[in-house]
Amino acid sequence: MHYFDPHIHMTSRTSDDYEAMAKAGIRAVIEPAFWVGQPRTQVGTFLDYFSSLVGWERFRAAQFGVHHFCAIGLNAKEANQEALAREVLELVPRFAMKEGVVAVGEIGFDEITKAEEQAFSWQLDFAAKNDLVVMVHSPHRDKKRGILRSLDLAAECKVPVAKLVIDHNNEETVESVLQRGAWAAFTIYPHTKMGSERMVEIVKKYGPDRIIVDSSADWGISDPLAVPKTAALMRERGIAERAVELACWKNALDAYGQSGQIDVEALARPMSVDQRRTFSDNSVLRGQEPRVAAPVPN
Repeated sequence: MHYFDPHIHMTSRTSDDYEAMAKAGIRAVIEPAFWVGQPRTQVGTFLDYFSSLVGWERFRAAQFGVHHFCAIGLNAKEANQEALAREVLELVPRFAMKEGVVAVGEIGFDEITKAEEQAFSWQLDFAAKNDLVVMVHSPHRDKKRGILRSLDLAAECKVPVAKLVIDHNNEETVESVLQRGAWAAFTIYPHTKMGSERMVEIVKKYGPDRIIVDSSADWGISDPLAVPKTAALMRERGIAERAVELACWKNALDAYGQSGQIDVEALARPMSVDQRRTFSDNSVLRGQEPRVAAPVPN
């Protein structure tokens, strides 16, 4: 089976991770713009960061046989730097319509402040006017209130609920999201978010419809193989293969495929790899022999 990790921060990961992900069956990833751990102090740092998401990371992933897509947006945490946030929001339209960008995101709430809501609403409105998918970050604290407010704001801004992916759900929030008709994504992240065991129980209780599994692996202690590992546990616990396929592959394709940026047939085929290629004269190699491989038929 093939896997799709529709929320992972590969900027924070090494190329070894891409190699391991490809071997585990991960055919594609989505990398949403996020907070990199240290406050950014000027708009130029966002310009370079967004450029890397649509450029270097897309190239680097392909060098290991992984299709890379991204989401562009001002994240909730940095929305609180209000003067800088206004400048960053001016960049969002410039990048959100580029090739390989499948959503506005990840946007939403962190501390559920007025500044966060203003930036969130602006981006929801932009997405609605341009018929874009939205990836919503839900807060780590007071999660249910943040998600309910996110759903209400999206409705106020006229974002179609079918184009709304609410991420970082848990047992307390899943029912509200599914009842409203949005996609419910779950982050399999050690110790702090959702574990594979809990994810199995959620799929057993609610079924796989509109359920999406991702890793959100980043610079923290996290696992870029969380999606295939969770799929394996689902099978071990008796969940039907069709349900595993929906939660770990097809639902994400259906949600983000609405962007028109994803060639589903291409994802189903192994990608050819030629590590002799360069990006702005830069290579993924550090003295190694380049790997050149035509796709192997399934």
